[in-house]
Amino acid sequence: MLPIPLELFCLLIVISLVAGIGCTTTGAGGILVTISLYVFTSLSSAEIAGTAHIVFIAVGIVGAIGFTRSGELLGTDGRALAAILSGTSILGALTGAYVNAYISHQLFSILLGTLTVIIGSVLFYGQIRDLPAVVTVDVSVTSGRLAFSGVGLFLGLTSGIVGIGGPILAVPVLVTLGVPLLLSLGVAQVQAIFISGFAASGYVLQDAISPFFATLTTVPAIIGAVSGWVLAHHVDPDHLELVLSIVLLPLGLYLLT
Repeated sequence: MLPIPLELFCLLIVISLVAGIGCTTTGAGGILVTISLYVFTSLSSAEIAGTAHIVFIAVGIVGAIGFTRSGELLGTDGRALAAILSGTSILGALTGAYVNAYISHQLFSILLGTLTVIIGSVLFYGQIRDLPAVVTVDVSVTSGRLAFSGVGLFLGLTSGIVGIGGPILAVPVLVTLGVPLLLSLGVAQVQAIFISGFAASGYVLQDAISPFFATLTTVPAIIGAVSGWVLAHHVDPDHLELVLSIVLLPLGLYLLT
């Protein structure tokens, strides 16, 4: 017998499938898992974040394999970016997981809602694929490596606290720094493995992961991630970004009310 109603069981599967597709097509998708766990379950804020990070580890592995196979991560820039962002995000993720223990359920909702609105707005108005680079940062020089190190630390901290995947923030940030979209997607998948891996370890120490919900959401998310990787190379993601932004904006406002 299922510990939750069948309708909710099916709904979480569908949401997780869509989230997986979003993770590897636009980078924005994992937040749907976090929001669904917050809205439809009685898990604590720590359990929501910890469980979501288990999903992101699996999706990150699948995505990294896919973008390596299609060549985005085989170049020098891809390997360098993945190493820098992954390494620096570890400290941020561990710190964020620790800070989460001191965040109330209400504050968690405010933080999650604020990030959701911001991300939805960026997707809606910027259309990530066509968003012009604010500045071009060269990873081959010291100043560029330091800049990307700061980005990795920030992404890890934010992801660790709220329980959202790295790609949803990493992709738009990298694109605005002059990194091509598909390369940004590939690098973000690798970073997600490290961010979520170390963040999840912090939540394991707090016994804040739900095995049932982790399994329920991870399996369809993996299927979605594979589908998303295929779509990313055959479909213009602008349309997907627009749909996702339209979904995220009202969800974020709902969480803030």
